[in-house]
Amino acid sequence: MTCPCGLGEPYETCCGALHSGLKTAPTAEALMRSRYAAFAVADEPYLLSTWHPTTRPGELDLDPDQKWLRLEVLARTGGGLLHTTGTVEFRAIYRWQGRREELHENSRFVRDDGRWLYLEPVRD
Repeated sequence: MTCPCGLGEPYETCCGALHSGLKTAPTAEALMRSRYAAFAVADEPYLLSTWHPTTRPGELDLDPDQKWLRLEVLARTGGGLLHTTGTVEFRAIYRWQGRREELHENSRFVRDDGRWLYLEPVRD
């Protein structure tokens, strides 16, 4: 299976390695892509574990009828190997109740104890 994150790699060696804990995301963009892939494969434990504890919900209620189709990374700031914060702007295309929908977000990430975590959407 090709990884849903859009890089064209096999899932097992791409985001699957992050989901299983074999690797950690080296950049904010890698974490964002792995979180998108986790939504696509309904990996709730990974989503919660990569969410900053100050903004993480107690649980997720993923809709099995929501099918994630494509991810487009639009922009990024910081979030590299030597950074402690970063943002990634993306568009995620999905199908729900027979309609094509999209989620457009500029997400904020922080590195906490060496691990990238999703914090929140950037508020204008």
